[in-house]
Amino acid sequence: MKKVFTILSAAALLISVNAVDAISARDHISIVGSSTVYPFATVVAEQFGKTTKFKTPTIESTGSGGGLKLFCAGVGVEHPDITNASRAIKSSECNTCFENGVKEIIEVKIGYDGIVVANAKSAPMMKLTRKDLFLALAKDVPDPKGGENLIPNPYKTWKDVNPSLPNQKITVLGPPPTSGTRDAFVELAMEGGAKKFDFIKAMKKKDKKKYKAVCHTVREDGAYVEAGENDNLIVQKLEKDPSALGIFGFSFLDQNADKIKGSFVDGVEPTFDNIADGQYPVSRPLFFYVKKAHIGTIPGIAEYLKAFSAEATWGPDGYLSEKGLIPMPEAERKQFAEDIKMLTPMECK
Repeated sequence: MKKVFTILSAAALLISVNAVDAISARDHISIVGSSTVYPFATVVAEQFGKTTKFKTPTIESTGSGGGLKLFCAGVGVEHPDITNASRAIKSSECNTCFENGVKEIIEVKIGYDGIVVANAKSAPMMKLTRKDLFLALAKDVPDPKGGENLIPNPYKTWKDVNPSLPNQKITVLGPPPTSGTRDAFVELAMEGGAKKFDFIKAMKKKDKKKYKAVCHTVREDGAYVEAGENDNLIVQKLEKDPSALGIFGFSFLDQNADKIKGSFVDGVEPTFDNIADGQYPVSRPLFFYVKKAHIGTIPGIAEYLKAFSAEATWGPDGYLSEKGLIPMPEAERKQFAEDIKMLTPMECK
């Protein structure tokens, strides 16, 4: 019996050693996730590779939901170390992580971003409301004849939605359901517009599931076109089709200001200052999540975190603000920098 126990113990030790060897076999940081956070992370990664002894991290744009799915799949060299997200991790995703052995996650908020509805420079300036966006893009909308009935979306042009808007076919290019930008857009813009109807607003207390379905379900009749996770492709398509609108993060508008322009939403233009001071109504925080179990085994993770949280990186005069990232207030930056320094894991809610 003792001999059997010794053999089993040796086998368990061998498996444990092999697991450690596997995780330490990778010599660079692996990052996945949000297409919105991708350009910010890419700049930091390139700078990190140039100025430290560590290799440049690899970054794959998979969308927030896709990135968190990969991140939460497990611990080990075959799983990413960090995932970028243009929304906070959901409790269900956090629980999936925990079930798969990813039990300590460090949450890092990096700043803020606005979600813009943009069109080509050559197209007319659009002045939209969140109500307009809901009526243009929701699958079911209030019956224009009145009452509290919902009907399949009948609107074909922007003028149908609002007489003050152009007589132009509704064509909106946007991200797929796996995108954090899509999640944030339906919550902030479409739900914000739906609340302008009292009977829909009241639905939230009576039937939360139905309320969410009404506010968040995008029409599928061709007016909304899923354009993938590559926001640069949306910009290119807008140039080719001036009648179309596109949905993406402010940083892409900022970087392509010579080609496209942002629509006003509820009377506010999507500018750096308007997003920073909270006036622009469609804005959200940006994050990345770190697998604490990989720190100390995959080279450079702790140093990458330190580089990202430096004032010269994410501060008001940092190089990321030049790329369109809206910095957090000083107190918030200090808090997250301290959490990074202490490697403090988040609590699943």
